[in-house]
Amino acid sequence: MDFGIQGKTAIVCGSTRGLGRACAEALAAEGVNVVINSRNPVETKETASDIEQKFKVAAAPCAVDLSTAEAPELLIRTALDNFNRIDILVNNAGGPPPGSFSDLDDEAWEKAFRLTLMSAVRMTRHVLPHLTEQGWGRIINLTSISVKQPIRGLMLSNSLRSAVIGMAKTLSQEVGSRNVLVNNIATGNFDTERLRSIFENRARTRGVSPEEILREQESAIPVGRLGQPEELAWLVAFLASERASYITGATIQVDGGVFDGMM
Repeated sequence: MDFGIQGKTAIVCGSTRGLGRACAEALAAEGVNVVINSRNPVETKETASDIEQKFKVAAAPCAVDLSTAEAPELLIRTALDNFNRIDILVNNAGGPPPGSFSDLDDEAWEKAFRLTLMSAVRMTRHVLPHLTEQGWGRIINLTSISVKQPIRGLMLSNSLRSAVIGMAKTLSQEVGSRNVLVNNIATGNFDTERLRSIFENRARTRGVSPEEILREQESAIPVGRLGQPEELAWLVAFLASERASYITGATIQVDGGVFDGMM
């Protein structure tokens, strides 16, 4: 299937590891030029170089902290300076730390607010004029299955990722007529460093091994295993494509069937 996005440009936030990197690679495989982002300058540059060599597209590094107010301007300037256009935005930021309500003070909430919600709000605000002016654009937010089924011990993620969903759904109704489509992906358990760190935290709390936590989690997933990052990235590439031209305002779970609800 020809996705019809060869030569377009995507900004993929948090794209040197895990799900973000898989998304950047899936888009690059479709001929999309990509802006690669993380806070680590060396890692960002190496990832961009790797993607260029592997997929024969252009990849521009931009090392900036997504929780800062200046991040969107720097990422957009990188895209325009290198590719003279922006077509696709993948909002993805490292999840906030685990914790129950009583564990979290104002500073923890405010830090998570800046990273999880405001990074998506700011990136979307700065990218949107470029998309509406050209009459074509895709905004895809990577969130978590916690927006449909809260995860115990992840108070910050459960709360603030749900705010991203509310923002995106409302925005989709405002800009759909201008051919700018806004969708969310609710991720389940994928084999990433982030998930492994959560398992290690749970293991320490319970006094068991991370391997035991992993076995418990896999037994609760209908397909019986963790997801691989590329299994989510293929959906991102589709939602970014011309073939997804009638999908907007959706929150699609990619979780191996772990979500127990009907919708």
